[in-house]
Amino acid sequence: MEKQKLDQFLDRLRRRPHFDYLQEAVNLAGRHGASVALVQAMVDEKLLPKDDACRLWADAMNVAYVDPFASVITEEALEHIPVEVARKVTAIGLYVLNGVLTVAMANPDDAELLRRLGQIAQMPVSPVFALPREIDDAIAVHYSTEQGLEESLGELERSSLFDRPEIAGDKLAALAENNALVQVLDEILFFAMRERATDIHIEAQETQCRIRFRIDGNLREVLTYSRKLHRALISRLKILSNLNIAESRFPQDGRFSMPIANQLANFRVSTLPSAYGEKAVIRILALTGRKSMITLDKMMMSQTILQPFKRLIQNPNGIVFVTGPTGSGKTTTLYAALHEINTPEVNISTIEDPIEIQLGGVNQSQVNSNIDLKFSTILRALMRQDPDVILIGEIRDLETAKIATEAALTGHIVFATLHTNTAPQAIVRLLEIGVEPYMVAPSVIGVLAQRLAARICETCKEAYYPNREVLLKYFREEGLTDEVPFFRGRGCPACRHTGYKGRVAFHELVLITEEVRSLISEGRSVQEITRAAAKVGYKPLRYDGLKKVLLGLTTIDEIEKNTSFEWAT
Repeated sequence: MEKQKLDQFLDRLRRRPHFDYLQEAVNLAGRHGASVALVQAMVDEKLLPKDDACRLWADAMNVAYVDPFASVITEEALEHIPVEVARKVTAIGLYVLNGVLTVAMANPDDAELLRRLGQIAQMPVSPVFALPREIDDAIAVHYSTEQGLEESLGELERSSLFDRPEIAGDKLAALAENNALVQVLDEILFFAMRERATDIHIEAQETQCRIRFRIDGNLREVLTYSRKLHRALISRLKILSNLNIAESRFPQDGRFSMPIANQLANFRVSTLPSAYGEKAVIRILALTGRKSMITLDKMMMSQTILQPFKRLIQNPNGIVFVTGPTGSGKTTTLYAALHEINTPEVNISTIEDPIEIQLGGVNQSQVNSNIDLKFSTILRALMRQDPDVILIGEIRDLETAKIATEAALTGHIVFATLHTNTAPQAIVRLLEIGVEPYMVAPSVIGVLAQRLAARICETCKEAYYPNREVLLKYFREEGLTDEVPFFRGRGCPACRHTGYKGRVAFHELVLITEEVRSLISEGRSVQEITRAAAKVGYKPLRYDGLKKVLLGLTTIDEIEKNTSFEWAT
């Protein structure tokens, strides 16, 4: 009878979702002892937004709702609750504040469980509510360790299933579905997410294979494993990415998603033949809709660049480029620019590959190579959609570049990315693609180049005084003396003893003046365009990077790694 009543409320919600119905269902569930599965069902069927449903459920129990994937989870909190206990009772420690451990629980009103958790943690426990699925996935990510991954790979290696190095395609496909292998790949992905990695490199060497993570821009070797596991691991990746597991002679590209909590974690996969077997690189993209939106004001952009850039994006027409290598934060900067101008009066449309952040009030389209849905195809269609602002994820070919410049000349503001080393080179790159100078000159209004440097860990940050040779090499023009303190990270558990945690961006901005337009029309060199841009404030990337060093955000070593040597004099 109780289940029947709850099903009736779910049916009413399907026909006419309303907070009053949810509140009534919550009250009924409380009276009849219904589980949190009711809320999960409402979320799964999209009857109400997850955060709204969870907050109402938490309010009924007089606790707060916390999404573990949007909350800070500290090592200290994790250490107070062993992983076996966390899994058994569906609870995870979030943080310790004033001697009280805040714990996310599926049943925060369970007084006996709270008492036992307090005994285990040996401190008072403050409960908050989270969905069981969110807690389970948070446990999988945050309790993953290098040691646990090594043990799982070791167990696989001892299995007789992987003793035969040469396996036929159909047998290999069956092996790739082995539960133990599936679990190991999941553990690799979870551990990479916990370590904040952007890329996972799975590589075959002569005598063994290795896994490396790119964290804060730097590659770190995580572990090694037996060569006999390599083909099966690569095959598992290929199956997930809908690639051909029988083809190992040619490069392949694909993508897959993994459900985490109530979101999807997206991954892009690239395989490449090498001397000792295929190499795979997994690019970790954001959780769908979960990647945090950073505004322009919070990007620590220098004021001499931020203010002109803000004026650029308010223009009614023209192209604004953001350039830099893969993974330099170009898309994040463009999203921040869209956020700045996103109002109900403005029609904003984007073309992306993939959609990394879901933006409210913005029409977002994704490229699909499987059906030949290219940037240029969507852009041509967008021009008939009465757009005010267009974001193009990347300009890769002449057709897309031509349509973009035409859009800029017909009253639209276009944001786009290009792969060039410096801002002035973006203009020459357009000409090299094949766009005529007479179209480039009037359409481009500004180019922002960007890099990311590893940020000094705030937990172990310390001051030091560099020697005079360093000051003369990098800061001769500023006339700094050796009394100026610089900063570095000593290395601590919070940053895995690297001295760095997180990243900071540094920029250069070219404003297109009438003089620069004349030089573009005449097909002049990058050097001439750079000199003209310098007259209105252009400074190279290294200049802004060294300002970030003086502010104590990063180190000279990081700027040296991420900027061209030509600026080192």
